[in-house]
This record gives sequence, structure tokens and C-alpha cells, in this order.
Amino acid sequence: MKISVELTLTPLQDDFEPPIINFIKKLRNSGLTVLENPLSTQVYGDYDQVMGLLQSQIRDTFENLEHVVLSMKLVKSDRSDYEPHF
Repeated sequence: MKISVELTLTPLQDDFEPPIINFIKKLRNSGLTVLENPLSTQVYGDYDQVMGLLQSQIRDTFENLEHVVLSMKLVKSDRSDYEPHF
């Protein structure tokens, strides 16, 4: 089963960029389809692969940051090729 996941990582600290960059780089190195925009990062692929990656990367990020928020949306389908039709 294919899924699409949208993630927004928000470290609650002054120096917030390095943890976000580190998180995104680890997602990029996964071999999955990863797209970014200024507000979020999207990961696309097989459910078990995406969720396995997210489980380990979220755990690692949470263990290394004292205060952090992660917003996540899941869609059952691979929407990586979406283009507006209007």
C-alpha cells in the first residue's frame, strides 16, 4: 500500500534550523521520494518503508531535543505526482 505523509517539524528553541535540516537530510538519504517546500516536507512510498523510517527518525529527533512539535498528515495513496488541474 502506498502512502503520502506531510511533516512539519517545529523545535521549540532559538536555534531551530539545525535540527530541521538534520531531520530532512536523514529523510532524503532513505531512498524514498522526499519533496520539500518552505512549510513542510512530504515523504512518499510504501507504507511499511515510510512508517519504519519515520518511527526511527522521529524517535531520534525526540531523544535529541528537549521540546519539539511534529505535525503529520497521512494520505492513503502516493500523491507525489499531483499537479493542479485548474
